[in-house]
Amino acid sequence: MRLCAFLITLNALPAASATCESLAALTLPHTTVRIAQPVPAGAFTPPGGRPIANLPAFCRVAGTLKPTDDSDIQFEVWMPAANWNGRLAGVGNGGFAGSLSFSGLAQELRRGYATATTDTGHNAAATPGATWALGHPQKVIDFGSRAIHETAVAAKALIAAFYGDGPRHSYFNSCSNGGRQALMEAQRYPADYDGIIAGAPANDWTHLLLEGADLARAVADNPASFIPPAKFPAIEAATLAACDAQDGLKDGLIGDPTKCHFDPSTLLCKGEDSDRCLTAPQVAMMRQIYAGPRNAKGDSLYYGYSPGGEGGSGGWVGWITGAAPEKSQGYGFSTQFFSQMVYENAAWDYRSFNPDRDSKAADTKLAGVLNSTDPNLKRFKDRGGKLILYHGWSDAAIPPMNAIHYYDSVVSQMGPSPSSEFLRLYMVPGMQHCGGGPGPNYFWSANPAARGDARHDMEAALENWVESGSAPGPLIAAHGTERTRPLCPYPQVAKWNGTGSIDDAANFSCVK
Repeated sequence: MRLCAFLITLNALPAASATCESLAALTLPHTTVRIAQPVPAGAFTPPGGRPIANLPAFCRVAGTLKPTDDSDIQFEVWMPAANWNGRLAGVGNGGFAGSLSFSGLAQELRRGYATATTDTGHNAAATPGATWALGHPQKVIDFGSRAIHETAVAAKALIAAFYGDGPRHSYFNSCSNGGRQALMEAQRYPADYDGIIAGAPANDWTHLLLEGADLARAVADNPASFIPPAKFPAIEAATLAACDAQDGLKDGLIGDPTKCHFDPSTLLCKGEDSDRCLTAPQVAMMRQIYAGPRNAKGDSLYYGYSPGGEGGSGGWVGWITGAAPEKSQGYGFSTQFFSQMVYENAAWDYRSFNPDRDSKAADTKLAGVLNSTDPNLKRFKDRGGKLILYHGWSDAAIPPMNAIHYYDSVVSQMGPSPSSEFLRLYMVPGMQHCGGGPGPNYFWSANPAARGDARHDMEAALENWVESGSAPGPLIAAHGTERTRPLCPYPQVAKWNGTGSIDDAANFSCVK
């Protein structure tokens, strides 16, 4: 019965549209459509995944893109059978990618979008980490930028064939490596998307990946510098004690970590070592993490991590230090990057890491392929593109100062007034990597009925900006049902008005 309802819906589409099944015969450059099937409303189980419930009926297209002989880019496009909102939503990937984001497709499909995703040209299950990159420079290019662009082009063609017309507007929203992809689209392929949200962008990829190798080598050089997980509650408590009240509120959050000058030596053990203090080598390690990697002259090669996000399940233990040496995610990403991508030598040993030599090698070989740091967004702006950046101040995966630096570089390149016409940055106190953490960190609407609420939904705010010219101001972020706070366009910050609950966004104003 549900399949019959789907076919009835398709028959009601304009005469110029195609049936879902007929898209299998569509001829597109270096594209093979492997699956073109109507999917009835309800639950859908993607290949190798778990069932996804509460989906509207849609046309599912899965295919392969081969822009080069060594390319094998898998992609999927899901198109609502009814009530399409006339828009395309591109969905990105985290980490080294290598899988299709079915959950992201489902989320956008429920909101009425036609939506597309790609594995960026490799299968992470078959080739974990970055092992797929060794000896495959074209696959690295696919991962760097080409796969996202080619998927956008193919998706628009399939949408035009299915509905009889292409999307009125196209959007891309992703975080982490997906934020890097988002900026790559704005910089290199400005015609692909009209509106882009780049969360916690890993856009300075070759410098970000210095961090994990640098810290791992430091621990290998001095094992006593390793900080065990049991010490991080005391570390975070000490940073909050030093800096929580600087914004006028003692609320468990550091509103602006750039004003926090916490000194780890305040935790130096006075007697026996314990979970409530740090040894001298551990104090030195804390300072290195806050400072970021340096060259032999002491010059900064990348940013350090901000105080205030050290503890918790999404804090430093998982990303930076690990439950034991060589067990952090930062270690895994960095060592895979240098062994498989930079030196293409699986036997490369991080213990030999040299910041000066290895940063130069990474930049020379891969900055032009993987980094999306170009501040010249004139082509994107001139065609009406809008860009929103966001980053959590308690991010332990990508230092938050990276987002501020990129924003400032664009303003410097293009000028403050022109930049304000198309660019916004929101820094989120207490938010960890792409979400989570003790601060109000949810600023999306999962409810399609609330799509027009641009104060609470960043995607809706972007749509209003692109389609109506209404530039976003403060957004409202929530932490469950117990606290809301305004997210202020950088460089403004939220300041309590002095009366009313500190858990109600209405009692705050955005100030410089």
